[in-house]
Amino acid sequence: MSMTTDWNPLLRDEFSKPYWVDLQAFIAEERAEHSVYPPHDEVFAALRLTQHSDTKVMVLGQDPYHGAGQAHGLAFSVRRDVRIPPSLRNIYTELHDDLGIPIADHGNLERWARQGVLLLNTTLTVRAGQAASHQKHGWEEFTDQVIQTVNNKTEPVVFMLWGNAARRKADLIDVQRHTVIESPHPSPFSARNGFFGSKPFSRANAALIAADREPIDWRVDDLADQVPEQAD
Repeated sequence: MSMTTDWNPLLRDEFSKPYWVDLQAFIAEERAEHSVYPPHDEVFAALRLTQHSDTKVMVLGQDPYHGAGQAHGLAFSVRRDVRIPPSLRNIYTELHDDLGIPIADHGNLERWARQGVLLLNTTLTVRAGQAASHQKHGWEEFTDQVIQTVNNKTEPVVFMLWGNAARRKADLIDVQRHTVIESPHPSPFSARNGFFGSKPFSRANAALIAADREPIDWRVDDLADQVPEQAD
């Protein structure tokens, strides 16, 4: 696995550490015996689409989706032809309630990623049908380093920590320099316990504007992709 973005010199030292060697051996064995998601060439999609220098917001997930064809390397995102998962539907509901943005008919969040929203899972692979199956094999050590590398940026960044697994990473973040927005996870099991109504998108943009940074256009579709309403 390799990266050809500005993350590479920042994370290169990780690739020679013992945990990384063990992690890659584990994943190779898993792929030899099971279906593993996302595909090999999409594991680092978040770091390819969102350069370190461009990162303004980090949305932290946990596992990739473990259903066939769902995970493509961006936390909470699926490709356009894949049914929108329940957690993402809840994210869209909150986005609509927060900013009035129409609910998209697909789940691809690449438009966010290209604006500087790093959609990172704390574990970057998973065995098909088995949530949490690749946790505690080394990915967390790597993604903690990614979080710390973002934390080291001199420009203020907004960290969105949704759910207990993400919220435990708050200790890695300098809250004097950066903004942390925490809430329960957007899954159907917890969204009504505080994710709904948390207004993370408007709060993130308010923090960026206060730091003299360009806010995120949280629409999922480009204007060119949207079909205009027909006049009566």
